Amino acid sequence: MGDFLTEKDVAKQISVSLASLRRWRLLNSGPRFVKVGALVRYRPEDLKLWMDSLPAGGADEPGNRSTAESSGEVTACFR
Repeated sequence: MGDFLTEKDVAKQISVSLASLRRWRLLNSGPRFVKVGALVRYRPEDLKLWMDSLPAGGADEPGNRSTAESSGEVTACFR
């Protein structure tokens, strides 16, 4: 049996609050977890799979600029 991570370990590893991790768990939107009685544990491989499934930004290759960016049509949008 492999090593398990605590919810505090996971929160620290991915730099989110413990409250965020718990909220994701309630909403079924975070990484897979295992319940051992009242304890919540995470498998490192499940955390990696979840992180790999998240959307990522940026160019596919270094130095690859989009057509809009190279034509000066890029507009910043912040929420």
